[in-house]
Amino acid sequence: MTGHLFPFLDYWWFYAAFTGFVVGFLVLDLGVFHRKAHVIGFREAWAWTAVWAALALLFCLGLYKYAVWNFGATTGKQIGVEFLTGYVVEWSLSLDNMFVFLLVFRYFGTPALLQHRILFYGILGALFFRGVFVVLGAELLQYGWVVILFGIFLILTGIKMMFSAERQIQPEQSFIVRGLRRLFPVAADSELPRFFWRRNEKLYATPILLVLAFIEATDILFAVDSVPAIFAITREPLVVYTSNVFAVLGLRAMYFLLAGAFARFHLLRYGLALILIFVGLKMSWLNPAWQGHFPGLIFLAVIVGVLTASIGLSLVFPASRTPKAAG
Repeated sequence: MTGHLFPFLDYWWFYAAFTGFVVGFLVLDLGVFHRKAHVIGFREAWAWTAVWAALALLFCLGLYKYAVWNFGATTGKQIGVEFLTGYVVEWSLSLDNMFVFLLVFRYFGTPALLQHRILFYGILGALFFRGVFVVLGAELLQYGWVVILFGIFLILTGIKMMFSAERQIQPEQSFIVRGLRRLFPVAADSELPRFFWRRNEKLYATPILLVLAFIEATDILFAVDSVPAIFAITREPLVVYTSNVFAVLGLRAMYFLLAGAFARFHLLRYGLALILIFVGLKMSWLNPAWQGHFPGLIFLAVIVGVLTASIGLSLVFPASRTPKAAG
């Protein structure tokens, strides 16, 4: 994997240090701050959301300063805007992902006491798979026809999201859930904080293992959209990887912050659909039309504007009925 400004062979140490920092922070989070399972309240969720957002902004500032120092003010500004835009795009697309988390937890009747731990392991898996997708994307997008193909794919995905019915989930029809049920008998107790339970010398899977497996499978599908979307913003794998990771890290706290309000954002999926369409257009048409790079600040302003408008209009014009949340 190579980048124009940050080739992997020269910056492997940075990837290793950044990944080690993230894993260390997550271990500290689970082992110290959340060692005892408890229900995450609004105040705690807000505090952790602010912490992860502040860390992302501090990293963006540091990356900007480093790029200015090494490549000049113009390139430094471009790298900073690309990171911030990638972070906002991934964060906005993750809102749809969090709604799926809510549906999955309700479907399986997962106690609020266990949701934090499930999301912790879910995010570890998401970080691994996002890294794999970044490596694949960096290699594939060296070919112009692949760039156009990904752009068209994002446009079609956005159109499908805009005109599709409300999201429904059917975990019991999932290949991975059916596979786990064939491998292990599933314990009936959903309160167990373990993934496996041994009873009468027989090994049982617990319901939270099924929940985690389905969430991981769902996140892989989301990565198919989100990672190409960030590559539409920047071709630097380091910027793609770090902005994606910071957005994913904030997912868990954002879930507990917004879990009770998802039903109110009934117009959000239309905004996310427009964002995907706009990202696809940038990838397949707007970048070539602007000599290879559509202005980053304009792109960021459009993304933030669409996201803000869809959330604001949802609150100004509330839905006439509450969507059914469980399958």
